[in-house]
Amino acid sequence: MTGSPRRPLLFLDVDGPLIPFGAAPQQYPTYRTGPHLREGGSNPLLARINPAHGPRLAALPCELAWATTWMDDANECVAPRIGLPPLAVVAWPEPSDVDEQDERNGLHWKTRALVGRAAGRSFAWVDDEITDTDRTWVSAHHRGHALLHRVDPRRGLTDHDFEALHAWLQRAAGSVGD
Repeated sequence: MTGSPRRPLLFLDVDGPLIPFGAAPQQYPTYRTGPHLREGGSNPLLARINPAHGPRLAALPCELAWATTWMDDANECVAPRIGLPPLAVVAWPEPSDVDEQDERNGLHWKTRALVGRAAGRSFAWVDDEITDTDRTWVSAHHRGHALLHRVDPRRGLTDHDFEALHAWLQRAAGSVGD
């Protein structure tokens, strides 16, 4: 396989992986923000974002990109809370008839766009809505290496998730240029 010398991409969702939800509210720790951060008062769930995730994400051998409906707000509200610089943001295409058919077939609405954005480059996608249908489709339509890593939205990113991502990204980075 002819690959790019660039590091693998990591497409990161916000709701679920970084902001856990779906369990009883009292089960979630909250984290204070510094006075220099935008408080995002319109979304009290931002306090659930663990600031330790930022350094752990930054240490992964990849290029991070937001793959979230938060779009540019992820750089304004989320990145500063966890100490990340502004990241590239995946721009989602307007819904089409193909998307409607994909949905009927059980394919996540992000899947096709992320494969297009990766353009053959190795990538990991971290989201709470990934299914085996997405994995099968990516395997058939993406010529690079791909890891579709589902995170339990009730827990968000855990040590196990970071370990799995790091191991896969190291292998993928080692295979670049093969």
